[in-house]
Amino acid sequence: MALAARIALLVLLTAELMDILDQSVVLTALPAIQESTGAGPAALQWLTTGYSLPVAIGLITGGRLGDLYGRRRLLLIGTVVFTTASLLCGLAAGPGVLIGARAFQGVGVALMIPQVLATLHVTFEGQNRSKAFGLYGAVLSVANVLGPVMGGLLTEADLFGLSWRPIFLVNVLVGLAVILLGRKFIPESTEKMADRPDLTGMALSALAIVLIIFPLTEGHLHHWPMWCFGLLAAGLLTLGVFLRHQQRKQNNAPLVPLSLFQGRQFPGGMAAQLMHGLLCGLFFMTWALYLQRGLGMSPFHAALAFVLLSLGELAGATIAAKSAGRFARRLPQTGALITIAAMAGYGLQIAAGRADLTLLGMTAPVVLIGFGLGMVSGPLADMSLAKVPHDNAGAASGLFNTAMHLGIALGTALTALVFFATTDGSPDAALNRGAFLTVLWWVASLLALMWALMFCLPKRPSSQTG
Repeated sequence: MALAARIALLVLLTAELMDILDQSVVLTALPAIQESTGAGPAALQWLTTGYSLPVAIGLITGGRLGDLYGRRRLLLIGTVVFTTASLLCGLAAGPGVLIGARAFQGVGVALMIPQVLATLHVTFEGQNRSKAFGLYGAVLSVANVLGPVMGGLLTEADLFGLSWRPIFLVNVLVGLAVILLGRKFIPESTEKMADRPDLTGMALSALAIVLIIFPLTEGHLHHWPMWCFGLLAAGLLTLGVFLRHQQRKQNNAPLVPLSLFQGRQFPGGMAAQLMHGLLCGLFFMTWALYLQRGLGMSPFHAALAFVLLSLGELAGATIAAKSAGRFARRLPQTGALITIAAMAGYGLQIAAGRADLTLLGMTAPVVLIGFGLGMVSGPLADMSLAKVPHDNAGAASGLFNTAMHLGIALGTALTALVFFATTDGSPDAALNRGAFLTVLWWVASLLALMWALMFCLPKRPSSQTG
């Protein structure tokens, strides 16, 4: 791989890293944010929802705009928006400005992130392509669990007396580097198939996603009132109207080319990605609560548990990157099976009544859980997008990323049924341990379903498939 290509890959992965970290970096800083801004409970929740909702709404549109007007151009525009919004977050004096700036960050991410997978797909080939997707999986895996750790460390360090603000201000320097290096080293790729984008399709898709994700995100906080189910029904109806509109637009650059769903490789991979997001949304929040409420760990020791899982993910993703696609679907399927076995082992530890379970005692299953998950992300993205035509790379990338975000929203909603229905917010250690044990069996079942869906992926390396 040439030096320029290596730098381009580094810039693309850094852009992805900024997005994933900013989804979770705010979590461990919430108490400090509340104290300094006077934010109430609802405002604190909107610091995360206000970021994730614009991302989910705009990913499909952002991906298609990249296809039409240039993937590098949209990546750089999105990075400018994200960097500016991060500066506003760091300077915000009150919760209203901070929530607005977080939403502005989400808009930037929706433009920026679909271009990462799409550019990897159209820029790299053969062994280099599989290695690039393997590294993408490594970044995705590590960033998912390092966000809370980084947020806690930066807030506790209180750099220059700025308390929580450096968790956002650090993005300014990183974003500027992505803009400058991306403009020089990332090759432009454009597939202009129409004079203008599908504005009606964009509006319908955005409306459908809002109507589906908003009640899933808010429902458990309001004990699932009827308006939640009304919005979900309206969202499904809008989705049907959107699909009908896309059928009529197939010969004029639709927002979602329905040809992507011919065959089983892309739809199967997208469904597996949905399961991946669902289990992540269910597992990580409840695990953090189990560590602190069920085992009485301090936030610092709970963060160390996330570091252990992160190290396992890094090891698994490194193996996936070095395999360079040689094992096709067997690699991510093996990762799913390892994770299931590790979840079962962890569950047996908890079921044995280990109220005094230490960080050292849980090291083996936690590292193995991370190791298995690390073997999934990169190869799953690589093989799901492998047969996507270059002119639809952005649309496919947007859909693939949207599946992850929708899965996380579904997983978060599922916590109300699987975890909070048992604990009811109680700090009782035994209740939290029992509820988390139930979560583990749910997560293991989702992993088994994801493993089954990956049979839609190629069983031989691409060089052997016809």
